[in-house]
Amino acid sequence: MDPPDDRTPHVADDKPTVKQQRDARRQEKVAELKRQQARAKRNRTIGIVTASVAGAAAIALVVTFVVTSGQPRQDPQAIEIDGVKTYSDLTANHVGGSVDYAMTPPAGGDHNQIWLNCGVYTEPVPNENAVHDLEHGAVWFTYDPEQVSESEIEALRDFAPDTYAVVSPYEGLDSPMYVSAWGAQLPFANVTDDEATVSDFVTKYWKSTNAPEPGAPCTGGVDGTGKIA
Repeated sequence: MDPPDDRTPHVADDKPTVKQQRDARRQEKVAELKRQQARAKRNRTIGIVTASVAGAAAIALVVTFVVTSGQPRQDPQAIEIDGVKTYSDLTANHVGGSVDYAMTPPAGGDHNQIWLNCGVYTEPVPNENAVHDLEHGAVWFTYDPEQVSESEIEALRDFAPDTYAVVSPYEGLDSPMYVSAWGAQLPFANVTDDEATVSDFVTKYWKSTNAPEPGAPCTGGVDGTGKIA
């Protein structure tokens, strides 16, 4: 019988060899390089897309500017408005007492020396003071309470300019509503149905140089009854 073998059995060494370690490092470097190249490609693509979008927006802006700036603005005085009534050779004297105006509501003529403070009124205002506002370039919106609804009145108040405008009831009109300026006025049903036409009137006559004293004050005068704004 042979004696026991005291030699330790050989165990395979799993540690990578120097060559294997070198190859692994090289593969990792190659993988990292590929990742960097992929990131760079994505960044270039994003940059190109962003630049293209920005460039297109800039071109559109330039084209819009060129087109719009090349279009001459229409002179407000050249706007033609269907249904407008005009009056020429109106006197503009300061008088005391009441005035018998040639049109209803008045659209110019002799008037009180104190103007009405522009704003919104729930009660009729004196013709003579309101006409003084027209002399200063204001527009005067009037409505017949018997012919319009509360919602139409509210819409009219919202529509009127914040300055150089008067809104007030006026009984006995031959149209539900009127907008008047010095020497011109327009009858209409309501601002919802006739918004385009009324807007043209305001564009043409609000603070117009056709008024005898455009830009003169529309505040600092006298309040009428029922002023709410």
